[in-house]
Amino acid sequence: TDNRESIIRSLVRKSSPGLRRYVATQKIPRILGGMGIAILSTSKGVLDGESARQQRTGGELLCYIW
Repeated sequence: TDNRESIIRSLVRKSSPGLRRYVATQKIPRILGGMGIAILSTSKGVLDGESARQQRTGGELLCYIW
């Protein structure tokens, strides 16, 4: 921002090498009612949750950012 505040408040890692978390298209979470984003690794590349929903593809849930 203009007064040098961080825009990212929190980042939560959901998938790890020991425990992979996969989600279907219908189960992609909405973070803080749309204020945050979910990052997924899909067969079509790394996508945010909204793009993955639009392309109707699920994948590995990497993290939440808000």
